[in-house]
Amino acid sequence: MTKKSHPPLIEICVEGVDGLLAAQAAGADRVELCASLVEGGITPSLGTVRASLEGATIPFHVIVRPRGGDFLYSEAEYRSMLADVGALRELGVAGVVVGCLTADGAIDEARMSALVQAAGPLNVTCHRAFDMTRDPAEALEALIRCKVGRVLTSGQRDTALEGAELLAELVRRAGDRIIILGCGGLAPDNIGEVRRLTGLSEMHFAALADMPSAMRYRNPQVGMGGTDLDREYRNTVTDRALVAATIAAARA
Repeated sequence: MTKKSHPPLIEICVEGVDGLLAAQAAGADRVELCASLVEGGITPSLGTVRASLEGATIPFHVIVRPRGGDFLYSEAEYRSMLADVGALRELGVAGVVVGCLTADGAIDEARMSALVQAAGPLNVTCHRAFDMTRDPAEALEALIRCKVGRVLTSGQRDTALEGAELLAELVRRAGDRIIILGCGGLAPDNIGEVRRLTGLSEMHFAALADMPSAMRYRNPQVGMGGTDLDREYRNTVTDRALVAATIAAARA
């Protein structure tokens, strides 16, 4: 796969409005707006979305994922996703990011089609639920049948470099029917190679860094969840310099 001459579109996965502002300042073309990236991203609050609309100068897509874990949702969870998509459509965001699977590892076409219909004019991306499907070629065709606009994938591996062969095959299969948005451990030292190997026209990464909390008073006896008590005084933020460096490497 030879590298295309035009630069790739770069989407940054962020947590909250501060992440969005950092990503756009560093040169991102688009943002995926999430909450709780420690869980892979869940639906942010409508207040966060409204604040992001006020501050954004680039388009952003909002993940609609009611919880962490698998992508096999109860009827109540699915109904909440439809409601979130409708609310986001009314707010006027650029797009939504969704994904529903069946128990046997296929795209849930009935639910995905309904979510696309609920989104109306919004861009619709299938997130990395795709990477948990049994047959990626069939899953791609299913998403095309559902009229999904793009699919976020690492080539069903932990990193895009490991999944480069499948990513290149997906780019070939997709043609101009659906966009392949490549992701998975992309960084300044590998994003150019992934681009060369796959021919991806859009690439996605989260350039995160841990920052110590500014809290002066700390109670080491209480944690808000889990066993990592230090987590209460450590914030994960979008690293503006790392975003800029990775974008530069992608476009070199």
